[in-house]
Amino acid sequence: MDVSAAIESRRAYRSLKRTDITEDLIRTLAQSASLSASCYNHQPWKFVFVYEDAVLEELKTALSKGNDWARNASMIIAVLSKADDDCVLGYRKYYLFDTGMAAALLILKATELGYVAHPIAGYNPEVAKSVIKSPDDMEIVTLIIFGKHKEEIDPILSEKQRNDEITRPQRKPFNEYACLNKYCL
Repeated sequence: MDVSAAIESRRAYRSLKRTDITEDLIRTLAQSASLSASCYNHQPWKFVFVYEDAVLEELKTALSKGNDWARNASMIIAVLSKADDDCVLGYRKYYLFDTGMAAALLILKATELGYVAHPIAGYNPEVAKSVIKSPDDMEIVTLIIFGKHKEEIDPILSEKQRNDEITRPQRKPFNEYACLNKYCL
């Protein structure tokens, strides 16, 4: 699969089936993320790959009600960073941007390998930090729910989530997110 195919086939599926997680798989995903660009090559990201059953079940207690579907995850990847680990140029703090780019490469690699890697915002960061034993000064940027897509739609999904499983949600038209030569409304 080339990059274009990975970008076009990446979906935030919520109907997941369990799959085996290996250290080789984790190393492959981590290596892809590690090749991301970052300000002065600071590489401010940290990924915690949670796949052992006991820790994974404990981490799932951090999920919000709207993310009950994620309880079928085979792995949850905590993506962490902190401002002090990256460039701060005036008011510009690059750590979230740089960490987001690394997470995007990990997600695209997962897509290429046939997995679902779905980043979420619906979780309790304090519970998640406690479970993974994160230092207080690290910020969890996102949790990435990881597994294999199953064709049968999970009955726990809301009507909107079910519809999003069937058809890719609409994307904004070009002129709503892209401008030529100067900012446009």
